[in-house]
Amino acid sequence: MGVYAIGDLQGCFDELEALLDKIGFDPRHDSLWFAGDVVNRGPKSLQTLRFVHKLNATMVLGNHDLHLLASAHIPRYRKHKDTLEQIMRAPDGAELLDWLRHQPLLHHDPHSGYTMLHAGLPPQWDLEAAKTHAAEVSRVLRGKNYADFLQEMYGNHPTHWSESLEHWDRLRFITNCFTRLRYCDTNGHLALEYKGPPGTQPKHLKPWFEWPHRKSRDMKILFGHWSTLGALDGAGVHALDTGCLWGGQLTALRLDTQPPQRIEYQCPGAARPGQEQ
Repeated sequence: MGVYAIGDLQGCFDELEALLDKIGFDPRHDSLWFAGDVVNRGPKSLQTLRFVHKLNATMVLGNHDLHLLASAHIPRYRKHKDTLEQIMRAPDGAELLDWLRHQPLLHHDPHSGYTMLHAGLPPQWDLEAAKTHAAEVSRVLRGKNYADFLQEMYGNHPTHWSESLEHWDRLRFITNCFTRLRYCDTNGHLALEYKGPPGTQPKHLKPWFEWPHRKSRDMKILFGHWSTLGALDGAGVHALDTGCLWGGQLTALRLDTQPPQRIEYQCPGAARPGQEQ
């Protein structure tokens, strides 16, 4: 049985099929984990979401997945470069959206020790804190007033964690960490406006996983979201977004081998660099 963690798909269904063919994926024996952003920008968001749903694969929510949910309920959030209308207009669209909002922000497998999330963790959170805070958002997103959360989740503030944060500020900070974080400072202030590769950010910032005092340093973390970072294995982290949408690779990391094995498929590219969120 193979267990494979796959980076950001963003609607690149043909490339997913090619990667699964390359690894010889057999749904009777193998398992797939998806690190979020399964939809948007690529040409086949509907087919991609249908595949993940039908397989009932393990996945965590990314910022584009949450954006799909918000766009479906709040039309003003729709953007001209989105490829989400195909899902909202599909006969099974409501079923797919309901399934999607019940997916978590964090997946932890106690057997292998791997923890998967879409973007990052602030330095103040260890595994138990991360699990607790991810569950806070999931309870709201799965509840009857989830549309209120989708209305309030956008924005870059607050930038710093405190247990005293309440209501939408608290939920927005948690969501930004799990789905948008790349850089922060030594005190854990998020710098969500910086999206380039390491070395392009101001000197007081580091990638979230490079701060030596972070409380998650003993974890084995799988994450996507950062195509300009590319492939990275080290310091307890494995970066999975290798830029399929932009003409890079689609990555599957086999988790049941030691060390984990990367398998990549070269993608033709469905969008131009510089259009990321």
